[in-house]
Parts: sequence; C-alpha cells; structure tokens
Amino acid sequence: MGCGSCGTGTPNGCKSNGGCSTGGCNRLNVHDWLLNLPFSDPESSCKVVEVSFKNGSRKDYFRNNTLQYFEKGDYVTVEGVGGFDVGEVSLTGELVRMQMKKKSVEEFSPEMKKILRKSSDRDIETFKISKAREQEMLSRSRAVARTLNLQMKLSEIEVQADGKKGTFFYTADDRVDFRELIKIFAGDFKLKVEMRQIGIRQEAAKVGGIGSCGRELCCSTWLNDFKSVNTTAARYQNLSINQTKLSGQCGRLKCCLNYELDTYLDALQQFPDYADQLDTVMGTAQLIKKDIFKNLMWYILPNNSKHYPLTIQRVKEIKRLNQAGTKVDELQAVEVVSGKPKEVEPAFVDVVGQISLKSLERNDRRRRDQDRGNDRRPENRDQRGPRDGNRDNRGPGQGQQGPRGPQQNRGPQQGGPRGPQQQQGQRPPQENRGPGQGQGNQGPRGPQQNRGPQGPRGPQQQQGQQGQRPPQENRGPGQGQGPRGPQQNRGPQQQRQQGPRPPQQQGPQNPPPAPPPTEGS
Repeated sequence: MGCGSCGTGTPNGCKSNGGCSTGGCNRLNVHDWLLNLPFSDPESSCKVVEVSFKNGSRKDYFRNNTLQYFEKGDYVTVEGVGGFDVGEVSLTGELVRMQMKKKSVEEFSPEMKKILRKSSDRDIETFKISKAREQEMLSRSRAVARTLNLQMKLSEIEVQADGKKGTFFYTADDRVDFRELIKIFAGDFKLKVEMRQIGIRQEAAKVGGIGSCGRELCCSTWLNDFKSVNTTAARYQNLSINQTKLSGQCGRLKCCLNYELDTYLDALQQFPDYADQLDTVMGTAQLIKKDIFKNLMWYILPNNSKHYPLTIQRVKEIKRLNQAGTKVDELQAVEVVSGKPKEVEPAFVDVVGQISLKSLERNDRRRRDQDRGNDRRPENRDQRGPRDGNRDNRGPGQGQQGPRGPQQNRGPQQGGPRGPQQQQGQRPPQENRGPGQGQGNQGPRGPQQNRGPQGPRGPQQQQGQQGQRPPQENRGPGQGQGPRGPQQNRGPQQQRQQGPRPPQQQGPQNPPPAPPPTEGS
C-alpha cells in the first residue's frame, strides 16, 4: 500500500527519507490540521507521540522524554518486550491528546512506554532483517498448525525489531489449545511467542483489499470501531436481501450499511404507522414498498398486478376513513414522473440519394476496364467461341488441348508423349485424325496453304475444308509440339503471323477465311 509518489518505496516529492508526509503509505492515518497553528504556551503541548507499526497495522502511544522534536514519518526506537522496537511516527502535537481521549488512554499514565532515541542505521538494519523473517515464519507456522489439526487460521505475524518476540495473530471459531504449538514455535524460531486472537473483520483490515465500491477497504484506511450490522439496516434502506451483494470481503455484512441508517430512520418518521393494509371497495390493499425519496407508499390490490403509488396525506386520509368504518371507492394513485429528461428520438430522415457512391462506381468501372483489356489479349481470343460462319464448331477449351471441332478423319492424338522421336525426324502423312489434340499450343509452323494472317489458333479451323493433306516435306522442327512420329526432314518453320503462305500444289482450295473481328468491330 503506497501513495502515488512513492510506489517504489522511496518518496520522490516529500523528501522525508522513507516516509510520505501525506500519510499515504500508512493505514489509519489522521490529518494533523493543527500542525502549523501557533500556540500561546508551547510548554503545555502534548509530550506523547503516536507511533505506528507494520504500515499502520498497529498503533501505540509513547512518551517523548527527550528534548528532540519528531515529525511525522520519522523512525524512532521505542521500548519493547525485553528489548527495543522500531516504529514510524504517525501523529504529534495536540491531536494526539484528542486521539488518546477518544481511546480512553491516560496521558500521564506511569505504565506508558517511552521513546528511546531516533532510529540509527544499525537499528533500521536490524529491523529490516527481522521483518524479512515474517513471511517464512508464517508459512512454517501454518504447516505446523495443520500437522497438529488445530481449528485455527494464522493471518499475520509481527516480529519485534530486535527479533526477541513474535506476535501471532489468528482467527478461530472456538477456543484453541495451542500449548503444544507454542512450544514448537519457540523451539523453531528462537523467540518469545505471543498468540493473539482477532475477529474476522480485524483480519480483513490487516490483509487489506479493494471493496465493491472501487475504493480501499474502510477497515484498512480509517475505520477502527466495528459495530454490529444486521439485515434490519438493509430493510430500512429498501435494499434487496441478497447475501452476496450485502457481504464484504470478510464474509460479514458490510460496515457501510450503518453509514446512512440514521438518515433513513429520520426520514421514515414522516410515514404513518400501521398502514400496511387499506380497506377499499375492490378489496384490501397491501403495502409493498415505501419510497423515502419521493414520499410515496406503494400498494397492490388483490387479483391485480398493478401497483398504486399513494401520497402520505392520501394514506392518512384512507386510514382515518377505515377507522370510521368507511371503505373508499378508489385509491387515487398519483402519476409518477421520472426526474430524468426524456431522450428525444430523432425523426425519420430520408437519406436516399444523399450518400455518395462515386468510389464504388469508380471501382466497378475500373474492374470492367480490366476485364475488357483481358478479352483483347491474343491468348484470350480462343476462349470466346465462334464469331462468324467461317469458324467451325469450337469447343469450350480452345488453346488448352480441350475438345475441338470436327476435322478430316484424324486418328486420336494425345497431347502427351507420342513416341520416341522428339521434335525431329520424319513425320508420316497425317491422315485419319480424330479431334486434334495437342495443337493449341504448337509453335511456329512452316509455309502452309495460302492462309491469311492469323493469331494463335486453338482448334484447327481450316482442315475440315482442305481435305486430306499429302505428306508435307522440308519442315523444320515443330516448336511447342509433343513428341511425334517420324517426319520428313523439315526445314525451318516460319511464324504464323508473318502473312499469307505460298500456295502448295494440292489442287483447288477454298478461299482463305476472313481474319477474326477485333473487339471494336
């Protein structure tokens, strides 16, 4: 637990060398609002200093017989049990006298312990060594208690600065016989053992935590007087009896239920007594709720789920008529108006045509332009199907060795390997072919039968009109074709796109087909 300026252990702004002058590092702090006020008689000032131990978990009062003046946050060495102890000054001056009066502590009691000196470096070093043992001792003591099957819970251990005494705080429902436990603790830890039983609320105060309100627990910060809390306080405040919501971290009812109880009790004095039932013509009305903030009493009629809010004056009037033996015809419920302003719902607004879709239209136009550009490419022409009557029945898979249109009785050819000869050799006459396969991706070919300029072709379009071709001679290696049979010494072939080919002596031929139309035609 620490304030915002000393989360790392050393304060950055207050310069008090280990203690925050605002008291944010301690529990149960008191603001000294009389610190800077002058006194007419300094000799009559209080000589008692309030000292806190273990970050404010325990506080005690010590007499300052020295001539040294101590400020809040100073570490002092005080008298202990068989030795000395080190604590932090939490309050000085006139407010200490007021706190002692509140806790019924006599200022001039001879049994009050004294402050020995301001803590030296050696005292603080011994104090830190003793405090470092506490966590290990707590784990060991809990294990010993479980071994002895004692129905108790050890919550905290406080070791004196000189290491000669240890106080063990525990909670238990019944009395516990811990004589054997004390012997084991004294033998293991080598110190004087004091067992102190505390309540469940004191345990929660020592452990600390954050409450359901989001703030630090009241018992850890300022509350030290625990009063009994029961469910009657919740009923007076019209709270639902929900054990989960009404319980704190200690498992008991929250102490804050008593904070506003007196205010509610004062407000309930205005409401009439013995007004739980009202006689009406429609039946007996039963009281179900008292609204303290609006001074209304809610009733319900039999065989009816409607709630009727009545004012205090109307309830008193009906009660007076009932005592006279008269039943009222109606309750005359008032209309409950909410204090919150109603949120005005916005009227319907027609926003059709106000939303700009230019960005979407621009993206659609760009996508259409890209699709149109893809159709203009040569490799996509063979995928568009026939466009005129000169083209024979094309299949859907042009250019990729799919099914092709009818040709001159060619035997079935596969696009895969055709034989041991690859790209060279003599080719036999190509006759009796079935659907031509493997020619959609052929490379440039030699001169052919006076065809016009053509792009890359898919299915062979003209062989159905030319009839059977004789063996072609003097061709070069066929680029782009799979392995074929023996061929006859071809010469270098030319590109298909290089213009009309010289006619071959094969007899009359049909006129060459017209070039395929472009996208703009």
